[in-house]
Amino acid sequence: MAIDDTILSGSGGGEVEAEIADIPEIIPMLPVRDVVVFPYMILPLFVGRDRSISAVEDALANGRMIYLSTQKDMMVEEPEEDDLHEMGTVALIMRMLKLPDGRVKILVQGLSRARRIEILERDPHLRARIEVLPEEDSDKPDFESEALVRSVHEKLQAVIEHGKGISTEIMMVLENVDEVGRLADIIAANLNLKVSDAVDVLSETDAAERLELIHQLLDRELQVLEVQNKIKSAAKEEMSKSQREYFLRQQMKAIQEELGVGDEQSEELAKVEESIEKAKMTPEAKEAARKELSRLKEMSHSSAEASVIRTYIDWLVSVPWRKVSRDALDLEKAKGILDEDHYNLAKVKERILEHLAVKKLKPYAKGPILCFVGPPGVGKTSLGHSIARAMNRKFVRISLGGVKDEAEIRGHRRTYVGAMPGRIIQGVKKAGTANPVFMLDEIDKIGQDFRGDPSSALLEVLDPAQNNAFEDHYLNVEYDLSKVMFICTANFTDPIPPALLDRMEVIRLSGYTREEKLKIGQRYIVPRQIEEQGISENYVKFTNDALGLIADEYTRESGLRNFEREVANICRKVAKKVAGGAKKLHRIGKADVHKYLGTPPFQGGEELDHDMVGVANGLAWTQSGGQILHIEATTTQGDGGLLLTGQLGNVMKESAQTALSWARAKAEEYGVPKEFFEKRHFHIHVPAGAIPKDGPSAGITMATVVLSLMTGRLINHKIAMTGEITLRGRVLPIGGVKEKCLAAMRAGITDVILPDSNEKDLSDLPAKARKALTFHFVSTMDEVADIVLAEPVANTPRRRKSK
Repeated sequence: MAIDDTILSGSGGGEVEAEIADIPEIIPMLPVRDVVVFPYMILPLFVGRDRSISAVEDALANGRMIYLSTQKDMMVEEPEEDDLHEMGTVALIMRMLKLPDGRVKILVQGLSRARRIEILERDPHLRARIEVLPEEDSDKPDFESEALVRSVHEKLQAVIEHGKGISTEIMMVLENVDEVGRLADIIAANLNLKVSDAVDVLSETDAAERLELIHQLLDRELQVLEVQNKIKSAAKEEMSKSQREYFLRQQMKAIQEELGVGDEQSEELAKVEESIEKAKMTPEAKEAARKELSRLKEMSHSSAEASVIRTYIDWLVSVPWRKVSRDALDLEKAKGILDEDHYNLAKVKERILEHLAVKKLKPYAKGPILCFVGPPGVGKTSLGHSIARAMNRKFVRISLGGVKDEAEIRGHRRTYVGAMPGRIIQGVKKAGTANPVFMLDEIDKIGQDFRGDPSSALLEVLDPAQNNAFEDHYLNVEYDLSKVMFICTANFTDPIPPALLDRMEVIRLSGYTREEKLKIGQRYIVPRQIEEQGISENYVKFTNDALGLIADEYTRESGLRNFEREVANICRKVAKKVAGGAKKLHRIGKADVHKYLGTPPFQGGEELDHDMVGVANGLAWTQSGGQILHIEATTTQGDGGLLLTGQLGNVMKESAQTALSWARAKAEEYGVPKEFFEKRHFHIHVPAGAIPKDGPSAGITMATVVLSLMTGRLINHKIAMTGEITLRGRVLPIGGVKEKCLAAMRAGITDVILPDSNEKDLSDLPAKARKALTFHFVSTMDEVADIVLAEPVANTPRRRKSK
């Protein structure tokens, strides 16, 4: 479809009003592709589709009225109801001309807005039931409408002054239009709006609101035109400036040659050469810098390549090649700094002190490459700051979460526009020394795509045997990273490639016990939050009972992040009271916590409170620490199948199948008839159903709930268990023992069943946890059953001891 020049007429208003009164309810419908027709708008249309020509002929034969509806997608050849906008315009066909190529040219005048109710016929053309929408009177006072009309005229005049092409005839028509709605329609018809914006204007039936929308569109158009003119002006000025600078530079060069005076470029190059000599580079780096300086001297100072070379030389000069921090080798002082910043974490502190002792005996010892692994909020990142402070070194941190480009590590080659060194060299430069404490945060969340594998690039960085000759792609010379102390952090080690994990010394930071949280809260968190919220210890004081309640019922996490957030929440509320004039000591006791923090999200009652059949406590490891799983099982009439729910992963599903197979094999030994399985269908569910779960450690728990259903024996609700099961009923070792045991202690569990191979892992448990829990080490499922299942009551099967 094509559109000729739009013609608007300011006369004939009475005739249009008469035509509007005669608009029928059912009318032929003509889809149009790339134009929105407004009331009072006269324009020609070319009609070529068969159904459209049929609609025009029907309209000419029956009152000459036709309903024009704009397509949502102009590429659709045979539009249906969903392809057309709901709002359209009833138009009057004023003239019709048949063209030699079979098309029809019509001249139409918009009469009134109308909304399509439904399409009644599709062949031989579209016929629709419509609702004519008369012009709605505005609720705005006359002076507001007058102000809006004046503002629209001013905006329109400004748009024209900035180059928008609107004819003087249209402007004369607009000067004589008094009706607000008609003024909006005429401007919309001549503003060359996008179809979507034009449909929005057409859909607005309130005249004042429609003119307000036109005002907004004019304002946006004015901003676009201003930016467009600014871009044109800037481009012209830049071209003129470049030409002027070229001629002036040539004249200045001629004058300097006549006077025999060295130019500014020569002085700058002399300074660069001096900085190269003072940078204490390696011989290879100095040779590369001198070579690039020689090239720089031979080219124009204003060329693009000169800028690239100068940037490269600046990087070579600014990187610290031999500048190092003097390590603080006073072990007692270092231990005091570590203890001052962090509570407990004995293993980490001992490892740092060992390194300092080695440095004291062997000054040129290579830096260790440590990896702190633990749930969020246990202090992995802040520990890096303390280590740097204890060693008197600079601290640098980069986050590797989401990094997918190898060039982020090794740097970009200088052939690329905007090339720069990798983040390792950038970090060393930022530190200003060649031996900083360099933290690679979130190394387990590093990505990989078509641009390379950053984890493979880190193999060289984190290998003590190779990183003394690390080569960044941008510098293209070797740099010694062996003096750098790299510390990586991760929530868990599974996503880290084995080759990369092998290069790091893993130190696990598990969750804190309740007592540790209380001490950390009183010693570090409360004073820090009091200072951050702008109050002092004279205005707020937390009791241990209050902090304990926050840890038990408001956070329940392995780390301290949410714990500190809740403490900060209370401190802010106290700060509000102090700022309001209540300048007194606010004691936060156990009874006061609920007033400040509201209903606790974790309350008692989530754990089992009595023994039941088919429900057992399992233990799971998560990124945020250990967690209790209440694994449930039941049976229904069926064919012996197994249904698993709770978003279980493949490994966990296989554990359930293994547990059921073991129980079937043991049925006779436990006095359960074979018919029990043939007539029942087993269903095992692991709450919460919205959280994905996987792993083999729930095997013995699933076997326990199945065995409980078979025998009808109750399961002790104060016992939790974890362990992998085999078809022969052997219990295999699992991981995450410390986190799981701490979760059991937090949940009020008294006994924990572990594989006997995991007995050695108890040494990692805090003494408080070892004292609070009773541990049972097992090697077979029969031992688990003897511990966790209650003694059978009368008429329930007993297990027959095998000979």
